[in-house]
Amino acid sequence: MERIDEVRHRIPRNAQAGMKTDVLFFASDPILAHVRKDKALQQAMNVACLPGIVGPSLAMPDIHQGYGFPIGGVAAMDWRHGVVSPGGVGYDINCGVRLLRTNLEAGQVRVKLRELIDRIFADVPCGVGGQGHLKITEKQLNQVLEQGAPWMVEQGYGTLSDTLRCEERGCLREAAAGAVSARAKERGRPQIGTLGSGNHFLEIQYVERVEQPAAAGDFGLEEGQVVVLIHSGSRGLGHQVCTDFLSTMGAAMKRYGITLPDRQLACVPVQSPEGRSYLQAMRAAANFAWANRQAMLHFLRGSFAQVFGKRAQLDLVYDVCHNIAKREKHRWEGREVDVLVHRKGATRAFPPRHAEIPAEYRASGQPVLIPGSMGTASWVLAGRDGAMLESFGSVCHGAGRLLSRNAAKAGRDARQVQKELEARGILVRSETRDGIVEEVPEAYKDVDEVIDVVHRAGLAAKVARLRPLGVIKG
Repeated sequence: MERIDEVRHRIPRNAQAGMKTDVLFFASDPILAHVRKDKALQQAMNVACLPGIVGPSLAMPDIHQGYGFPIGGVAAMDWRHGVVSPGGVGYDINCGVRLLRTNLEAGQVRVKLRELIDRIFADVPCGVGGQGHLKITEKQLNQVLEQGAPWMVEQGYGTLSDTLRCEERGCLREAAAGAVSARAKERGRPQIGTLGSGNHFLEIQYVERVEQPAAAGDFGLEEGQVVVLIHSGSRGLGHQVCTDFLSTMGAAMKRYGITLPDRQLACVPVQSPEGRSYLQAMRAAANFAWANRQAMLHFLRGSFAQVFGKRAQLDLVYDVCHNIAKREKHRWEGREVDVLVHRKGATRAFPPRHAEIPAEYRASGQPVLIPGSMGTASWVLAGRDGAMLESFGSVCHGAGRLLSRNAAKAGRDARQVQKELEARGILVRSETRDGIVEEVPEAYKDVDEVIDVVHRAGLAAKVARLRPLGVIKG
């Protein structure tokens, strides 16, 4: 590995046979020491072997080992001559975060926090097999898969401004419900409007510190204000889509003459029948995830109204996905390139003046939402020009795991963890013991260190630091 500067490192393409490009890794020295302990950088090198890759294989400071691609990995593939890989998106298609601002202050919420957490826990189902309160028919599910969050709004579950403040306005075009298997639909239909399990959460937070007053003002954020962060995705539907196409592509690779150092990187040409079908199904799963988060926003508004009355307001700041593959136009080495950008545990971070940002945010740049752990902090950033120059408009998506789920659970008692967090003013409700002990703060990197790297690299700028008050997990 070659050091470029304090936050950039390069693994040259001659480091491993078959690499078609370099690996560019954004990290400080403490993060680099952590990352060397797993196979994440080896996975980033394997990604550099994919046919049709444009620019480097990118590794963000939250990188850790995943399926095929590292989590925290970004790779752009030539739209006409490159490949698409489900491992570059992940099992939880359009896992993402949605930030809501309220008109309440931290002091107002603290006195009713337990009541609020209990109300939300009842209104927003969570857990592995959690079933939602919203019942939809198979025909309606197909509409959700092709229309996303706007379908929810049309049914009365939100407002037009909600969709305007979503990446892609909450719907990827060219999604096809017919490309999604019956099994995927069967798994997903009862789960609309549910949080899920694992690292998914719903947090009541407050704005602890504003770093950029102008951008915070554009985003409607101020110190002491209560906000809500939702982290969830496409549930069992997205998982099944990934499973289905990994099997299909694994069998098809030989037919296309593709050999790779890791079978988990199963892929096919973007323009192949299998590639086009996967993209149609993946977009449909992404639309399901946006509709899912929109439904949760609707139920949350009801929870806040029950506890605080009609005076309570919840407005969407932004919704951004961090497991996705999207066709985008970028400039690389002085020319415009048409690429399929795989973001696996990585978040879009478009800069000021970009046409795809909501008009009210264009002066400041796209809101970038980075959750930490339930005992530390989360961050709101704003995209910067550096991301377009170096990372195809991408940054990290979180703090990044240090401990596996099994390691995090070892020797820990969920009730003791709850007590320790409550002593710090953080209430936690979880459907399961594992939902707490797998996600203890020690299981993650220092989110402030991760954020400092992308800030110093010029990929995104610090806007506001958020601290948790209450946490709901599966």
